[in-house]
Amino acid sequence: MRIPFEELKDEFKRILLKLSFPDSTAETCATIFAINSRDGVYSHGLNRFPVFVRYVQQGLVQPKALPELLEKNGAIERWNGNFAPGMSNATHGMNRAIELSKENGIGCAVIKNTNHWMRGGTYGWQAADEGCIGICFTNATANMPAWGGQAPVLGNNPMVIAIPREGGHIVLDMAMSQFSYGKMQEYELKNESLPFPGGYDENGNLSTNPSLIRKSKRALPIGYWKGSGLALMLDLLVVALSGGNSTGKISANADETGVSQCFICIRQPHMHEELINQVIAYTKSASAVKPGEYVSYPGERTLRTRLENEKMGIPVNEVIWMQVKTMFT
Repeated sequence: MRIPFEELKDEFKRILLKLSFPDSTAETCATIFAINSRDGVYSHGLNRFPVFVRYVQQGLVQPKALPELLEKNGAIERWNGNFAPGMSNATHGMNRAIELSKENGIGCAVIKNTNHWMRGGTYGWQAADEGCIGICFTNATANMPAWGGQAPVLGNNPMVIAIPREGGHIVLDMAMSQFSYGKMQEYELKNESLPFPGGYDENGNLSTNPSLIRKSKRALPIGYWKGSGLALMLDLLVVALSGGNSTGKISANADETGVSQCFICIRQPHMHEELINQVIAYTKSASAVKPGEYVSYPGERTLRTRLENEKMGIPVNEVIWMQVKTMFT
């Protein structure tokens, strides 16, 4: 089943307004949920929406809250998210980083006491659309072991790097785990195994079963000890800059809330696009391992999916779509 973008967005907004969201906040959040599904990140679009609604109903997300400026230090700003919706807080944080970079060449906005931003790449695209290099990262609840350990003590702490380009922005959006938990949910909903081991089962064995990994909360770090170290450093960076909660403190709660995030933008008049295109052309000149496939740069497949879904409609999980359609009716 495929649904037009506007129908998907309007259904999200209808529900958010029923949950007492101000119109502008409902519009921002509904648009981001729909955009995420449009771009093929269904795990943080429609599929995540019922969880978001539950968080609102539990009081973990405050629909009417707004971010509050706490401190300004040159081109760095520190904000309190006041547990507002993570998507509206993140949009605001990246907007502030963009504005600061236009004034200073570089800008940084950090925010504490916020909520899940859904797809981190959303804010990389936001920066690139404004002609800025965008870098952002967040911490998360513990769902990954430190290398050499058994218990989950690290978040998979997604990081985004975006570079603007006329022929299609280059946007890397990656968790510190081999597969994000959202991607594992997609495989689980389709009753499929992961193509590579993605974590450990409860007996400590590497597994391609997404259900077992999600249950154990022991996702495999990218690059083994390297991903483990990078996840720790991102947590330390965002806590040092924001003064907010660490993964350890976030994990003390049953549900993930009160996370800390960082948004950085770099802008200069000339981004040397001809040199960027040379790098992309050289990278794509390599032959694909499998016949009929091609080497792609980060964000290229997202653009292809976006164009296809804009033309044909957005694929939806019919069970979740009907669940959303019947909310508050």
